[in-house]
Amino acid sequence: MITSNIMKLVGDAMKARDSVRVSVLRMLSSELKNAKINIHDPNATEQRELTEAEEIAVVRREAKKRKEAIEMYEKVNAIDKVESEKAELLILQEFLPAEVSEEEVNKLISESIDNLKATSLQDMGKVIADVKLKNSGVDGSVVANLVRSKLS
Repeated sequence: MITSNIMKLVGDAMKARDSVRVSVLRMLSSELKNAKINIHDPNATEQRELTEAEEIAVVRREAKKRKEAIEMYEKVNAIDKVESEKAELLILQEFLPAEVSEEEVNKLISESIDNLKATSLQDMGKVIADVKLKNSGVDGSVVANLVRSKLS
């Protein structure tokens, strides 16, 4: 679990004097704590820990923010900011499961289209949901682009 390891990793990064890593790990720790606080279970008497899937969702959300920032900074040609965001993204990706290859994603999409008998872009949401259900490690934007190209 990410939450249990993060403080040790912060300490290691501080000893190594890696300020970028310390900053990213502290931000991630904060986001994980916020996610834990935001879990609302009316039947629970005390707060529960995040599941591994919930932790990964938080890391994915933060990684997505970095990817979007990289795109924005590249558009305005802010190279120093791009490099900074890429460094943060690399640290966040250490906590994510390995990305699924495009070939595997295509296979999953084809199976889903066949199973759901999808024929038009109106079925796109169903196909994406089915693919993400089969493998939660796929990038939603990649899936959406591939599904769009297959159904149009």
